Amino acid sequence: MTRRLAWTLAALVPLAFLGVFFAWPVVTLIVRGFFPDGAFSLDAFTAVFAAPRTWRVIATTLAQAAAGTLVAVAVGIPGAWLLYRTRFPGRLVVRALVTVPFVLPSVVVGVAFKSLVISTGPLGGLGLDGSFAIIVASLVFFNYALVVRTVGAMWSALDPRTAQAAATLGASPARVWWTVTLPALAPAIASAAALVFLFCASAYGVVMVLGGASYGTIETEIWFLTSQLLDLRGAAALSIVQLVVVAACLLVSNHLQARQARAQRFATDTTQDTPWRWRRDGAATLVTAVVVGLVLLLPMGALLERSLRTASGYGLDHYLALGAPGSGPISVPVWTAAANSLRTALLATLIAVVLGLLVSLVVSRRPRSAPAQRALGVLDAVFMLPLGVSAVTVGFGFLITLNRPPLDLRSSLILVPIAQAIVALPLVVRVLLPVLRAIDPRLRETAQVLGAGPWRVLASIDVALAARGLGLATGFAFATSLGEFGATSFLARPDQPTLPVMVFRLIGRPGLESQGMAMAAAVVLTLGCAIVMGIAETLRPKEARLW
Repeated sequence: MTRRLAWTLAALVPLAFLGVFFAWPVVTLIVRGFFPDGAFSLDAFTAVFAAPRTWRVIATTLAQAAAGTLVAVAVGIPGAWLLYRTRFPGRLVVRALVTVPFVLPSVVVGVAFKSLVISTGPLGGLGLDGSFAIIVASLVFFNYALVVRTVGAMWSALDPRTAQAAATLGASPARVWWTVTLPALAPAIASAAALVFLFCASAYGVVMVLGGASYGTIETEIWFLTSQLLDLRGAAALSIVQLVVVAACLLVSNHLQARQARAQRFATDTTQDTPWRWRRDGAATLVTAVVVGLVLLLPMGALLERSLRTASGYGLDHYLALGAPGSGPISVPVWTAAANSLRTALLATLIAVVLGLLVSLVVSRRPRSAPAQRALGVLDAVFMLPLGVSAVTVGFGFLITLNRPPLDLRSSLILVPIAQAIVALPLVVRVLLPVLRAIDPRLRETAQVLGAGPWRVLASIDVALAARGLGLATGFAFATSLGEFGATSFLARPDQPTLPVMVFRLIGRPGLESQGMAMAAAVVLTLGCAIVMGIAETLRPKEARLW
């Protein structure tokens, strides 16, 4: 009974946190939309879905998500081979480099891509400004690392003897790929594709900056109805549509991740990477170089160039101006905003890691009964929901629910870290859960035979091995919190802005100096995320298959 009570509490504490700070705000916002005058009404659905604009927005969302997913998977598979099955100097640096975009603020990425395609940008003559192609490119920018790391981690664990046996029996390299390697990688590829589709369908910042009115999505339409028209009923109707899409993606992803976990039980523990060879790895190297160069580095290079461009040439003037006193809508120096970001990110990371560890320990259990197994699967899916629900919905929901007793947090500085922890929590679970699921049950059985009690087994095996993934989990949580913009833009106090909010404010101000300072602040934020992810990459355990 004591053990059951402890495991129940370990599940209830994170569920209570998610219920109060995620489900309650989101449900309240939706309920207010359907009960505008205290009585239930479907007028919102009738009005929203009768409008041609709504169907255009839904179609655009699905088209962008499908195109972004297909391109990310197509270019991510060669990158997975190169970075996880071949060995060359600087491989860890490249791994960290391709991971940084996943945790960058969306507003920064939108501005970086915008700087490429405007009339004065390097690609201004191609007519890509406001096009479908540039939006898809930005979505690939964000999700390339997800495909590379998910597929690459699985690929590095495959036993090469199966492919070698097929080759010995006369199969060509192409046939070995189609009949041996691809089927083995299928669960990882499908799992990555489901998550990429989820993230593409819920993209916000880059679509706001790059899409405009022509390529609005469900996410941007929720923002428009909520903040511009104050149409809560219409926003609630679209939120329901988004939740349906998210739930479907999560169900598919959860099923595919279970298949991936089962496949990993038969993975070899031997390091399978081999020295890089041009004849074998040349094609993958060229594809990866093009993607890294054009999709990842070129936008960041344009961002750096604009941060150094001044009225009199090139210099560090914009970086020096980051410490100047604020004026107008810029109420504090930018470096003060950077310090605020560090403080809130540290607190958000602490919350996310502690709760994520509890969730991972509970979900990684292997009960014998089918109902218990299904319950753990549902629990796992529940903690993925914050990744797919609109950050606008969460932020606005905070404002209308946490503004009165018993939880009046409007003036509290804890509100922003809580919102950031909600966003980071699923990533922590996704890092720690594969580590715990990879534990051989015979280790626990051996410890029990040697006389270790249940708590000793948990502490010496589960918690000890989970600690190997805490470095990577902490890195992802910190970098994600550092760059979170959607909910933070609603919640940050004017005198306590974070760095992403400050970048957005500076971008909105006219003049070369303000634009240059925005770019300089964005470069500082990018560099911070890159350093954090570089450190986290060195601490990555091989069991963290997803990442």
